Amino acid sequence: MVRNDDFYLRKWVEYYGAQLGRENLYVFFDGMDQQILSFCDGVHTEKLEKIGNNVVSNDKGRVRFLSKKAAELFASGYELVIGTDADEIIVVDPKLGMSLPEYLSSLDIRDSLSPLGLDFGQKLGEEPDIREDIPFLHQRHYALFGTRYTKASILAKPLNWGSGFHRVKGHNFHIAKDLYLFHFGYFDSGRILSRSKDEDRVEQGWKHHIDKRSQTIRLVSRLTARDFDRWTGFVRVLQSICRPPYAWNKPGMLELKIVVRIPERFKDLV
Repeated sequence: MVRNDDFYLRKWVEYYGAQLGRENLYVFFDGMDQQILSFCDGVHTEKLEKIGNNVVSNDKGRVRFLSKKAAELFASGYELVIGTDADEIIVVDPKLGMSLPEYLSSLDIRDSLSPLGLDFGQKLGEEPDIREDIPFLHQRHYALFGTRYTKASILAKPLNWGSGFHRVKGHNFHIAKDLYLFHFGYFDSGRILSRSKDEDRVEQGWKHHIDKRSQTIRLVSRLTARDFDRWTGFVRVLQSICRPPYAWNKPGMLELKIVVRIPERFKDLV
């Protein structure tokens, strides 16, 4: 579900359309004032009355709606349903030589599955402003392991997501090997500044949220990048074992801040 996010939605449709077929994509626009652009041709699209008037009510209303829609898709015959935000791309490690549906079909997913989350930043002084006409991973090379983006994005049966797909209510989470969720929402300082001034987002209370999440740019610019292949296994185990005291079915990471450089083999995926 999106609102005023055409920049990311274009990339989302392009990527998932190639992986899954546009006929299997469902995009819901939050607000009757939204415009459905031509890059959504072939995708199931629907405009809705605007959900909520602040960050909390909007998140809760969205996830209730999307959990219900997921249940309807299962009833229509789908075996798996993936839920993501428009700035989130789920990728299989290219070293496996498998597409996303091939990889998921090879697994026995009983309830839900979580990719390991990586939050991309902009390394100031090295990486320029993002351009739409160049693949993201040709322009951004550094990401922070983040529990917020190790999400229960993939369902194998009707379940109720928590806000933002961060968990499945009443169920544990399972982090897949060689599967990653790349979050690009705060990977460009110019776009963060623009979002923080967006009147619609300011009105709904998003400014504090945006300012807080923009710390990823500071971290990838300041911390030494570690080896991706050496650290992903450690972080996956850590997030599988550690749980925050307020939510046993979410991953924890003991407040560690680990930045990695993304290997070249990923660069043509997104």
